[in-house]
Amino acid sequence: STEGMVSHTLDMFMESDLKIIAEVLLEVSHDLLSRTGRMADIKKVYSHPQAHAQCRKWLEENLPNVPVVDVASTALAAQIVSEDYNAAAIASDSAASLYELKVVKKRIEDQVNNFTRFLVIGKQIAGKSGNDKTSLMFSVKDEPGILYRMLDPFARRGINLSKIESRPLKKKAWEYIFFLDLSGHLSDPEVAEAIDELRNCCQFVKILGSYSKNI
Repeated sequence: STEGMVSHTLDMFMESDLKIIAEVLLEVSHDLLSRTGRMADIKKVYSHPQAHAQCRKWLEENLPNVPVVDVASTALAAQIVSEDYNAAAIASDSAASLYELKVVKKRIEDQVNNFTRFLVIGKQIAGKSGNDKTSLMFSVKDEPGILYRMLDPFARRGINLSKIESRPLKKKAWEYIFFLDLSGHLSDPEVAEAIDELRNCCQFVKILGSYSKNI
């Protein structure tokens, strides 16, 4: 999303053998919902951390002294607020209908073009479409020049890297796991060769999937 990858999703890939088989890019808008529909009644706001982050500026400007409580989902936020006349939820208009809430303010996200990338998960690598993306995760050895060495196999083969993010390993302090998206399918010879070369400077490499790019 515009706030980066959802950390819980990344953590789940560490433990799961499931593969990414497709991606869907959707525009996401957030509404402020409450029982009364009045801004003056709001003493607390509930939402998912990602939705909260995507509306942070609006909240600071319009509800500067109102605490925000992060919960597991925007749907849960709406459910909680349906039983509290002094609370509001950052959620969708469908959640408003489901829990019989009123819209205090529509589209409170800070960025107009607020898109979130959703991943479709399956058990096997998807077939080649001709317009593909491959995602992988890996942990590198702690050596001088290691970041250069991990990117070099892709640069020499002209493989575009569309995203790279790092996240601390929970089991070891000051060690990191990298998540990388590249253009091409795992069955492409140059992609397979680059990943094989990457393994030489990594503690482990895990293929998360090859799949058609969202259009």
